[in-house]
Amino acid sequence: MSTFLDGIRFSVLDRSRTREGEDAPQALRDTVRLAQEAEALGYHRFWVSEHHGVPGVAGSAPTVLAAAVAAATSAVRVGTGGVMLPNHRPLVVAEQFGVLEALFPGRIDMGVGRSVGFTDGIRRALGRAKEDADRFAEQLAELLGWFTGEQTAHPQVHARPAEGLRVPPFVLATGEGAGIAAAAGLPLVIGDLRRRDRLLAAVDTYRTAFRPSPWAAEPYVVVAGTVAVAATEAEARRLLMPEAWSLAYSRTRGVFPPLAAPERIEELAMTSMTEKQRGFYESGLDGHLHGTEEQVAEGLERAVKETGAQEVLVTTSTYDRTALSDSYRRLARAVGLTPRGV
Repeated sequence: MSTFLDGIRFSVLDRSRTREGEDAPQALRDTVRLAQEAEALGYHRFWVSEHHGVPGVAGSAPTVLAAAVAAATSAVRVGTGGVMLPNHRPLVVAEQFGVLEALFPGRIDMGVGRSVGFTDGIRRALGRAKEDADRFAEQLAELLGWFTGEQTAHPQVHARPAEGLRVPPFVLATGEGAGIAAAAGLPLVIGDLRRRDRLLAAVDTYRTAFRPSPWAAEPYVVVAGTVAVAATEAEARRLLMPEAWSLAYSRTRGVFPPLAAPERIEELAMTSMTEKQRGFYESGLDGHLHGTEEQVAEGLERAVKETGAQEVLVTTSTYDRTALSDSYRRLARAVGLTPRGV
């Protein structure tokens, strides 16, 4: 539909969100099924995420889930958005991605971020501290060194089967992430689309400071954000309601709950939603790119023009699986993806 978006890659990030009345295994199976749909629709990548101890999210082991996704697909690139490097030893991360690349050659992406477990209890269980995030640049250099054989922290050790393999690395930008990605000469994944000023400033910093590396000769920007597409703008906004309420609940109760049906959220809004929750809820609905195919295509054109991004990473979480699949189908049509097998 949009000629400006020709040549722009579109990819999917799924966080394996659970739904009220269902268990975590179902959420993981849904992720694998969604990956198969995304592949058929022509999306470039399908990534999974890492969350520890979060009641509403089943995706706690991204490399394990990526293996299941890769085994169930044949053409779409598969990766992580991302593995939180401060939670792990770089050697173990290299080994895991080495195994993935050995099993599914030429299809694996290694997206890494600098966040650490988000509560004190989770950090203790992981054996980590907040300060570990400050070592991200050092950890990233070690991780890449395990693949090239150039890491110096443990000169007598070799990562098998990672050493010698080439798994494309990506840095998820949080805090200083854009500058770290630029210094390392790696592709940058950055969001969200709601915070345009911060987004544009970080992208500018990245491009200005970028130093070519064996991994990337020039800057490569992936912008990430929530996108919802439906027959009408109102229906698309309705798709955002479950995630918005889940975020509002987590910020007032300290628990990130499973996704609820829009009908139940509407009932809560009339009966028991506090003013504080309502404020977070309304904020969670605002600013995300949503609407009809035409409206979303126009919004994506603006975002790509402003950022100069080469790729868009889309994430959508909603209660209704059929509506979720329809949203990705409409988005694929709106941006002119070519279905695989056609």
